[in-house]
Amino acid sequence: MRLDRFICKSTELVKYDAIQLIHNGEVFVNGVVVRNEAVQVHENNDISLNGQKLAARAFRYMLINKPANTLCSNVDGVYPSLFSLIDVERPSELHIAGRLDANTTGLVLITDDGRWTFAITSPSGQCHKVYRVKLAKPIAADAGESFLQGIALQGEQELTLPAQLQIITPQEVLLTLTEGKFHQVKRMFAAVGNKVVSLHRESIGAVSVDVAEGEWRYLSVDEVQSFYT
Repeated sequence: MRLDRFICKSTELVKYDAIQLIHNGEVFVNGVVVRNEAVQVHENNDISLNGQKLAARAFRYMLINKPANTLCSNVDGVYPSLFSLIDVERPSELHIAGRLDANTTGLVLITDDGRWTFAITSPSGQCHKVYRVKLAKPIAADAGESFLQGIALQGEQELTLPAQLQIITPQEVLLTLTEGKFHQVKRMFAAVGNKVVSLHRESIGAVSVDVAEGEWRYLSVDEVQSFYT
């Protein structure tokens, strides 16, 4: 992680103060003064501030069952922030690994580990996200082939990556994606002449939403590690 972030994660300092200390030459990495806050450091580096060795707090990993009319944001807006439902220390250090729209419900992963987030959100990671979709009109029986081949979205030059469509009823389906373009699910169904009435994310990778709406919990070690395998 960046040196300034490591300082913040090892102390109670905010980013501005951490950067000032770095620029002032008060931070040592492996015995050498480092004045660049963007330098990447690791847990096995010897990092000290004013002669005191620092150790970053452990990363946090949690899930929440997002209610409708909440924002995947660290601050309130038109709707309240999802973080208003989570009672933890230093919530400003946390971020969301894969956002949902305000009116979309279901599984959201929250962490302060950027590398873990990248493993989940990068299309190259092929992390499966499953959505339960209710539609305005019956879906065509052969729609699954179109989703598997890729959908042409308005404003996009390339087709979507192959997606799996499982028809539950004519107007309810499960859609599995490995990418997360802006409003992708809604845009995909619009492209085939339908409209999403409600959208709920059921799982990400091997992790499924298993708490009541609006509730949250920490992930197990096995759940966290599942995104690296």
